[in-house]
Amino acid sequence: MEDSAVEILSASTPKPRIGIDGGDDNKNWRRRVNGVEVSVPIVCGSIAFYRGKKAKEYRTHNWTVYVRGATNEDLGVVIRKVIFHLHPSFKSPTRVVDSPPFTLSECGWGEFKIDITIFFHADACERKLELSHLLKLNPEIYSGPQSPNVPVVTESYNEIVFPDPFECFLSRVNNHPAVHVSKLPEGLNLPPPGDADDESYYKMKKGDTKDHPLSHWFLKFSDADELFRLTDTRQKVQADIAKLKRQLVMVDAQPE
Repeated sequence: MEDSAVEILSASTPKPRIGIDGGDDNKNWRRRVNGVEVSVPIVCGSIAFYRGKKAKEYRTHNWTVYVRGATNEDLGVVIRKVIFHLHPSFKSPTRVVDSPPFTLSECGWGEFKIDITIFFHADACERKLELSHLLKLNPEIYSGPQSPNVPVVTESYNEIVFPDPFECFLSRVNNHPAVHVSKLPEGLNLPPPGDADDESYYKMKKGDTKDHPLSHWFLKFSDADELFRLTDTRQKVQADIAKLKRQLVMVDAQPE
């Protein structure tokens, strides 16, 4: 494999959309906007680099785990903090990242499941979202000695959905590049952004991952790509159904 290649271990097939209940109404956030849907495409992933033959036994790979926008936009407009729960063998295995970009880098030798807890800003949702990511350090298919210049990239796509959002939240995220908002009701007048009490995210610095040093290894996720994959899958399913129908016809035609 060429050094410029990338070892991709998981397909970018989207998981089912994750619906988030906003919890109890709060007068400080004004009323809900019924019939509107806010969706946030996110990617959970990791990138691992082999440190070479001279690496210490228990420090064989440098790796980074992250929660990023599908187009590398700043998720701080929706996400307040992310907690990464590492393997218990790590010192302080519970790691809190309370500002974007939501990334964590470490060094180790073993593969394990990383539980990820995502907390949203108060006017977005009172709930937290639990996800998990399998850290992969080694290629699934052996193709020769692992190169320190070719990372193992594992990513999965999710879409977080906020139905009937609060006016304050909708006002902040409307037209934000990391967020998709369905058609707004005609005549809707949203309050000016910044009405929520005691929320520091209005002063946050830009936290996208466009300039992240590993961004050129990130996989590409787009509506066109997903549509192509869904169409391809549907065609395969239709072909399988047609094959089964032909087999059933042949069975029915055989004499008893």
